[in-house]
Amino acid sequence: MKRLLIVYHSRTGGSLQMAETVATAANSETKAFMVTADQATPSDLLDADGYIFCAPENLGTLSGLMKEFFDRCYYAVLGQIEGRPYAQMICAGSDGTGATRQLARIATGWRLKEIQPPLIICTHAQSPEAILAQKKLTNAQLSKCQALGQAMGAGLEMGVF
Repeated sequence: MKRLLIVYHSRTGGSLQMAETVATAANSETKAFMVTADQATPSDLLDADGYIFCAPENLGTLSGLMKEFFDRCYYAVLGQIEGRPYAQMICAGSDGTGATRQLARIATGWRLKEIQPPLIICTHAQSPEAILAQKKLTNAQLSKCQALGQAMGAGLEMGVF
């Protein structure tokens, strides 16, 4: 059975809900495991057949802990994971594209294969209170994560990616 690594960071719960949903759906097709960005290691990356990276966008870029994961693991796996499939999910207050561009550049350096355009879930949080509040994503928002998990898991198992 193939292994799908889901590396995530969540400060206010939105990205956590996305990661849990994608993991549950992927586990119906393959072996999916979640690791927080601060705990993920180069060995986790090397042991996986594909990846889903999930993080909030903070101040127009990836959250700091997610970026730190990439900084810490980048060179340790460079040249060893080329061609593996990946997808990304971003929980954003308004836009999300800054974080997706940043993550895509890192994945390009690793020579990963993007399996779909970035999934951005917008919470429309614009005030300091709304930005800092715990998020509760809707079923409609989470259904997109579920579809990604099922597709990624099935695609890994069938050798599509």
